[in-house]
Amino acid sequence: MDSREAIPAELDRIGKSVVDSAFRVHSELGPGLLESIYESCLAHEIGKRGIPIKRQTAIPIRYDGISFDGGLRLDLLAGDAVIIEVKSVERMLPVFEAQILSYMKLAKLRLGYLINFNVPLIRDGIKRYAR
Repeated sequence: MDSREAIPAELDRIGKSVVDSAFRVHSELGPGLLESIYESCLAHEIGKRGIPIKRQTAIPIRYDGISFDGGLRLDLLAGDAVIIEVKSVERMLPVFEAQILSYMKLAKLRLGYLINFNVPLIRDGIKRYAR
């Protein structure tokens, strides 16, 4: 599928549920907690919306017909289709964007979210990536 094509409706639906879930978690907990807390709560909130969720999913690196364990793990994988990387940092760094884009490429997935919960307004902490 050409990356310039629109994101399929089902992926878009999952993405909207991810964003809604992030808003819910942030409104309940606020900023300043550990990433692992947000990850647990976000996984729970997404699951409540009927979307299968996996935590700490390993991504193999495939090269030259060989699969390598590079120690790469997705924070969350929603519906086996949308990657979610959870952060709780003072400021976002370029390496975080490189991380999610690498994960999307290696997993061959088209939609990902980088969510920083350590912000006063969660809308300022959510970044969507589509390829």
